[in-house]
Amino acid sequence: MKNIYLVGFMGSGKSTAGKLVAQRLGMEFVDIDSVIEEREGMEISRIFAEKGERYFREREREIIREMGEKTGLVVSTGGGLGADRSNMEFMKKTGVVFWLDVPLEEILKRTEGDDTRPLLKQSLEDLKKLYEERKKVYSLAHRRITAWEKTPEEIAGEIVDGYLHRD
Repeated sequence: MKNIYLVGFMGSGKSTAGKLVAQRLGMEFVDIDSVIEEREGMEISRIFAEKGERYFREREREIIREMGEKTGLVVSTGGGLGADRSNMEFMKKTGVVFWLDVPLEEILKRTEGDDTRPLLKQSLEDLKKLYEERKKVYSLAHRRITAWEKTPEEIAGEIVDGYLHRD
């Protein structure tokens, strides 16, 4: 089975929907951020603080390449991993990529008070710019799922349907 990759901005529901998709299809769920935290022995926010964003992005790239060598995975990517063109191209070659599209206003509601996400510490203006930049790459995914005003079960259902009935 081809891998399923879920991309989208932080707080778009990739991990929540991904777990449901994996259960429904009998596939293994992998959360890239969790893999990095486990291997590094520290939380993402600490990795950013101590080693920097560049180091973190290199770990993401390494791990997504590892996942691409396997099959039958549902992979929840970090918000930045799926916004990198070379990562997107790689994922499209090794699986089916779904973009969980959520408006920034909804993202801000979902992540309010979450101090574990380093990129939320920037100004609203910078966050808006980052969001718009990332959407340009997310839009290259095989399929776009409007992932707001829907339950995680509905989103997972759309992903499963899109995966099973792909061209």
